[in-house]
Amino acid sequence: MNEPPVKPATVDAYIAGFPPDIQEILRTLQATVRKALPEADEKISYGMPAFAQHGMVIYYAAFKKHIGIFPPVKGDAQLQKDIARYRGEKGNLQLPLSEPIPYDLIARIAAARLHENLERKAAKKR
Repeated sequence: MNEPPVKPATVDAYIAGFPPDIQEILRTLQATVRKALPEADEKISYGMPAFAQHGMVIYYAAFKKHIGIFPPVKGDAQLQKDIARYRGEKGNLQLPLSEPIPYDLIARIAAARLHENLERKAAKKR
């Protein structure tokens, strides 16, 4: 299982390009982020599902052995500690498919990324 061969036009098309077990994970991840970011716009960006609110908040993608979460996450010390084991070489997160997906952590990441966007927006107004 790799990325769908054709870049999908919609999030539903992206998810449909994977086997049923991965589709279930992606749909649960999608619902988790949607609940954490109820006002965000959902779209395909860089060929993967993404949520935007005051800028891009979070991207996610399925790979052969993991679910990737992009871009790198900042945040409080506890969040950094909780995501440390999932960090890839460039700071993006790699959630192994061989383990339960930490959906609660994904919700916290989405909220932290939105907070970063809101802080950036407020700083520009000053």
